[in-house]
Amino acid sequence: MTGSATSQDHAALMDKVYRGQRHIYDLTRKYYLFGRDRLIRELGAEPGMSVLEAGCGTGRNLERVARAWPGAACHGFDISGEMLKSARARLGPDVQLALGDATRFEPRDLFGRTGFDRIILSYTLSMIPGWEAALRQAAHALTPGGVLHAVDFGDLSGLPAPLRGALRAWLTKFHVSPRLDLPMVAARIAGELGLRVEVKRGALGYYQMVRLIR
Repeated sequence: MTGSATSQDHAALMDKVYRGQRHIYDLTRKYYLFGRDRLIRELGAEPGMSVLEAGCGTGRNLERVARAWPGAACHGFDISGEMLKSARARLGPDVQLALGDATRFEPRDLFGRTGFDRIILSYTLSMIPGWEAALRQAAHALTPGGVLHAVDFGDLSGLPAPLRGALRAWLTKFHVSPRLDLPMVAARIAGELGLRVEVKRGALGYYQMVRLIR
């Protein structure tokens, strides 16, 4: 199967999953997608900086970024046209949005830019089959001095075993696969590209945060 076919298949799957769910997505996800607001607080997007969210979904995070960091130029893309319907309705014309694949996007093609000062991957990598390529592509898109912020599910080791098992089973139903080797992969990409890497662990191992700094 070619990369293009794989991308089309994933886009079709995401549209199928979110065609109905996008209307209740933010209401339901706030109860278990922890760490997102911490990422936004620590983003450090000063006025004039460019911010990109790869896999922006309904636009929830970009809305909060624009509020927390006024003067930053916000951009987002998603592989699901269905999710972008919600994002466009929510964010209006001040945020640039596009349809794109995180594993192969080019900043110039999508937004006419050479790169971004801040890039966000929020609970996105666990839903992308080629997630390592997505992380590497985002790292390539950083401007000098730029920072990539990623947050996603951790090993859940602090949760009781029955709850941990139930959560993992529930995530599987939504095509979510926690990337437990995210810190290791991030370190490898940082070494390849001459970046610095920082890793933080959320309470109970529920989420993990990675930063790649150019």
